[in-house]
Amino acid sequence: MVDLGTLIGATAFLWSPLTFAILVSLATGLIWLAFAPSWSTRLVRQRLDEYLRRDDVIEEDEMRRPFVSRVVIPLLHRLLRALGTLAPKRNMEVIQQMLLEAGEPWGLTALDFLGLRLLAAVLLGGGYFFLIGPTLAFPLALRNALIMGGLGFFVPLLWLRSRAKSRQREIIRALPDALDMLTISVEAGLAFESALLRVGERWNNALTREFRRAVAEMRVGTPRDVALQRMAERTGVQDLRTFVAILIQSNQLGVSIAQVLHSQAAQMRTRRRQRAEELARQASVKMVFPLVFLIFPALFAVILGPVIPTAMFWLKRLGGG
Repeated sequence: MVDLGTLIGATAFLWSPLTFAILVSLATGLIWLAFAPSWSTRLVRQRLDEYLRRDDVIEEDEMRRPFVSRVVIPLLHRLLRALGTLAPKRNMEVIQQMLLEAGEPWGLTALDFLGLRLLAAVLLGGGYFFLIGPTLAFPLALRNALIMGGLGFFVPLLWLRSRAKSRQREIIRALPDALDMLTISVEAGLAFESALLRVGERWNNALTREFRRAVAEMRVGTPRDVALQRMAERTGVQDLRTFVAILIQSNQLGVSIAQVLHSQAAQMRTRRRQRAEELARQASVKMVFPLVFLIFPALFAVILGPVIPTAMFWLKRLGGG
């Protein structure tokens, strides 16, 4: 018979190294877990390492753009700004307002536009002098080159005014329908900003783009009255300025926006009808010039043209008789 104490002692002698190894491993693992970074920290570090190892995404996107938009247009803007510093700046505010009313074409600033005018004058005048001038006398070539340079300096201004007026006419035509849509949206329960955004999503014209821009300014923290005033100043349309002024005043007095929109929409429809009647009355006056100088001469040539040879023949016979 094996003694029970001897058996227990042998078993303890055999398992003691294994137990000791297990305990040491467990302690080592716990110590490593205590000093190792957490799982979320490792994920953040891994994402940062991957972001630092990869190429610059912005540079790659920039290199994918066309050469003209990446190199030529920025160089042209720098040239226009450099030339704009040489032009007179007395009417800088007027030009900036005209650019706003024209919708800021091509992202031009007032300085860029002055440089564009000077560049057009130099190219037109210099091109005429060096290309056509050698075939003429020097005083005549110099005079014509100065005239062409003056035309090159004033043609961009005429183009900008024409673009601003065209944009204002587009806004005036779209304003009554936009106010009707605003009225319906507000009466249906939408907030004023949501109604502006709904109208901006409904159509795509100069007025709705201004609505979307005003809503974007409101969302970044600009007060509604300030955003609406900026919108009216950018357009330069008197009807829109009147509407914004009435809207701001009614908001300050606590009048219902739906009621104000309803009355303004009816007033804008009346103005549109009056404007159409005015244009219809001006049509007869505008038709005088083409009738007198273009249509009547052609009619006289067609009707009296065959009679002229016969009349000349009889006049000669009568004169000879």
